Amino acid sequence: MSERSTAVQPRRFLLTGATGYVGGRLLKSLEASRCHVRCLARRPEFLRARVGPGTEVVQGDVLDTHSLVAAMSGIQTAYYLVHSMGSGGSFEEQDRIAASNFGQAARQAGVTRIIYLGGLGEAEKSLSEHLRSRQEVGEILRQSGVPVIEFRASVIIGSGSVSFEMVRALVDRLPVMICPRWVRTPTQPIAIEDVIQYLVQAADLPLERGSEIFEIGGADVVSYRDLMQAYGNERGLKRWLISVPVLTPWLSSLWLGLVTPVYARVGRKLIEGLRNPTVVRDNRALRVFNIKPRGVQEAVARALANEEHEFAETRWSDATSSAGARKSWGGARLGSRIVDLQTAETKLSPAEVFAPIRRIGGKNGWYFANSLWRIRGFVDLLVGGVGLRRGRRDPEHPAVGDALDFWRVEAYEPDRRLRLLAEMKVPGRAWLEFEVEPADSGSVVRQTAVFQPAGLSGLAYWYLLYPVHAWIFRGMLRQIVKRAELGKAREDKHGPL
Repeated sequence: MSERSTAVQPRRFLLTGATGYVGGRLLKSLEASRCHVRCLARRPEFLRARVGPGTEVVQGDVLDTHSLVAAMSGIQTAYYLVHSMGSGGSFEEQDRIAASNFGQAARQAGVTRIIYLGGLGEAEKSLSEHLRSRQEVGEILRQSGVPVIEFRASVIIGSGSVSFEMVRALVDRLPVMICPRWVRTPTQPIAIEDVIQYLVQAADLPLERGSEIFEIGGADVVSYRDLMQAYGNERGLKRWLISVPVLTPWLSSLWLGLVTPVYARVGRKLIEGLRNPTVVRDNRALRVFNIKPRGVQEAVARALANEEHEFAETRWSDATSSAGARKSWGGARLGSRIVDLQTAETKLSPAEVFAPIRRIGGKNGWYFANSLWRIRGFVDLLVGGVGLRRGRRDPEHPAVGDALDFWRVEAYEPDRRLRLLAEMKVPGRAWLEFEVEPADSGSVVRQTAVFQPAGLSGLAYWYLLYPVHAWIFRGMLRQIVKRAELGKAREDKHGPL
């Protein structure tokens, strides 16, 4: 028998939710173990730039059975890490349909196991809609006949997770908090690194008993009040929490929408679940898996230590399901930073649309509201900043480290990315990033303004000027695309300049 025929074939995994918080972290772990990974995405063009060279990205949707059957061809293990909580309408019904479609397609394709991450909570204790739906999805997947390994977790601690960002924003912004009753509900938070280990090890778990349900949590059982205090301790912040027996889930969600990054509709669904204790009752996972979960304080410390690593590896706001967060007034939150994201599509190639981006600033100006840019530069000079007088070294090609007006080039990838760090006087730190990615019909341009406020003065600066900033950023992106298209038209008419 030939060497090729006796070689062990690599395992093949299907990963859903790779653009999401947990899925994005899991993708990196699977790629590091040299597994063959196929990612299912509704918009593959948005994911391809993030995956490794050996990872497939295929178009598909859990609500489209035909796309699932094709995506699962040749797959042994399928990860189900999607949910519809960020969507409008009945997210429970959408989750039922999606889980049923996924299970049926897995059975038809001969998938040998499904690995699913759901939520903790005692079913007999009148669970919230969100927690009830998470457990119902696991049951629907099991009804397909394919063995399912379901993990049930509570709060996931990691820079970028919805629950952690909610706690962070509350503690960062409010020295004194009027807290509703749910802050005393017991929970068992788990570090994102431990969740990923469970998901990875589940792929090798023997299936002698068929489907399995494992409750997973960290080393500590705490209240949400304790969790906020643990975060405050790690940040060196003294906070006063005053409990009151009121503030309904609806009112709480509106309150969170004003002071945290949680989109009000998602926030309401999360808060309704906070009334339910989410504590591990069956610790069999500790015996079955070779994992020693971290405690709360260590998990919070690691989350903050990882914050500066590319603004954390993945973000809940990256997920398509939570895109509504970007509609919040003043921009979405990204960790301790505030983000304004603008996107545009064009039929031009990435190189063509990137041309005006690499030429931005200096004598070319900023393409929109240049008079306001000049005023901003003059004000910066008055307060001791660098102003716009530096211009740029090269009118065509920037380089990392170059001064560019009152910015500094922090990252540059030709025809793909330009990130600028602000050196003007602002109450915090600011970045402006442009990214261009290929799309089926041309290119997608993303323009991201990121601001890390320094205290309340930084927050006031951002929110007071946000209407002006948003107007300028939208206009600038439109003009970048317009200039690129005019340049392409001139080139087609007269030849390359």
